[in-house]
Amino acid sequence: MQHFLLTWLGTAVALFLTANIVPGFFIKNFVTALIAALVIGLVNAFVRPVLQILTFPITLLTFGLFTLVINALTLWLASALTPGSGFEIQGFLPALLGSIVLAIVSSVINYFLRVVD
Repeated sequence: MQHFLLTWLGTAVALFLTANIVPGFFIKNFVTALIAALVIGLVNAFVRPVLQILTFPITLLTFGLFTLVINALTLWLASALTPGSGFEIQGFLPALLGSIVLAIVSSVINYFLRVVD
């Protein structure tokens, strides 16, 4: 349970930092980042596997680079599922850049959380 909470907090911090780096990627406050991290986790658990299966041939042809598009789409979908919450992504390009920055920032944060754990 402690690992889950640390991962959730780490993802929320990564989202908050990503919103400060990527234009068109907005998070109102840290509570909104916590809610967004939860929604992103649910979308990644339920929708992303279906997208990965459906787009496997394209992902294979692009040597895995299409995974970046899947990440952007799931992030954009999570934003669309939380209207009026303060988590907003204005378009596909901010979602794509946000997914790349989010992956890097959350990897660094999770590395430090793993060292502490």
